[in-house]
Amino acid sequence: MDFSLTDEQELLLESIDEFAERYFDEDTIKAMYVNHGCPDEIGEAYRDAGFGYMGLPESVGGIDTDYLTLALMTERLYHKTGCMTPFMTAMLAMKDIADFGTEEQAQMIIEAYNESGKCAAALGISEPAAGSDNNGMTTVVKKQEDGTYIMNGQKTWVTNGAVAQFFLIIAKDEDPSYENKSYSMWLVPANSEGISVGLLEKVGQQAIAFTDLFLDNVKLTEANRVGEAGKGFYLLMKNFEFERCLVVAQGLGQAQAAMDDAANYVSERNVFGRPLATNPLVRDLLVEAETILENVRTYLYKCCWMLDNGQSIRSEVAMLKRYATKGCTRVADIAMSLYGGLGYTEEVRIGRIWRDLRGNEFAGGAVEVMSYIAGREIVKKYKKN
Repeated sequence: MDFSLTDEQELLLESIDEFAERYFDEDTIKAMYVNHGCPDEIGEAYRDAGFGYMGLPESVGGIDTDYLTLALMTERLYHKTGCMTPFMTAMLAMKDIADFGTEEQAQMIIEAYNESGKCAAALGISEPAAGSDNNGMTTVVKKQEDGTYIMNGQKTWVTNGAVAQFFLIIAKDEDPSYENKSYSMWLVPANSEGISVGLLEKVGQQAIAFTDLFLDNVKLTEANRVGEAGKGFYLLMKNFEFERCLVVAQGLGQAQAAMDDAANYVSERNVFGRPLATNPLVRDLLVEAETILENVRTYLYKCCWMLDNGQSIRSEVAMLKRYATKGCTRVADIAMSLYGGLGYTEEVRIGRIWRDLRGNEFAGGAVEVMSYIAGREIVKKYKKN
């Protein structure tokens, strides 16, 4: 096992460091959380630096990149900023279109991103009555006599839904009933007639606008379909594997930022005439937090390596997300404890990071669902014939 980074990866991470230092001071970050979004200047700078094209195929103007590098990039960005950003989720949606759609669809998305630097596409998957239970979806597309299609339904928890130029939506074919397992994926312009959005107020992660998405007789054609008819659920599952890696990479970066702050604070804070860091109980908490960070980092890199080598990580990424998202929240919780009462104020960023990380326990599938997925596979693995 070789844990060293390539020269290209080292240079990329140095560039991310410079970008974060230049654009993400605390005043800017606080404004992002109030305004539910990222300033246009930062989005344009991210695009101009080439970061927004990472992971997209060269055939459409992207920078073909392995999964491990994307995870490294995500971790470093969230570590150095200590906040949520919209960039990686936007990249994932564009990557889905490039991977599963036609060349024309991919080019259309890239051109939209080139022009504005804003989120080109947002994923519409979850519904009020269908989170992990995908069969509970009722958003449906029905073919009309003239060959067009009509989409009706509602999506929720649409990340970047307030600013996206397109929506990538999973919907049932013809029949919204629970028994129907035929889904298709559709690329829908955000300015289509019949589309409206409503902002969701969250406990954390306010720098990224989450929305409800309402679809009222939205007219589509075959050109809007992404991938093969009826195969949308399969594409959705392919999406989930790397999405969960990205959620973990984001959380790992923010948890590391919390650790940086807390470990430095206890080294400088004097209590009873000595640095707080000399207290054995404090050191025990630091050891717990550092162990979690190292475990998460190693398992994340392994999962990305497996993806890069064409291996399925359905079970592995479920275990990773279950452990990592809870573990990263625990690191932020430890950091808050080490700060004491100060950590429970807005004077430091620990509380903001804690709120963001708690939300990651739901993103991409709740930790309890991850236990269900991984547990089922573990039973198969150890069952004797």
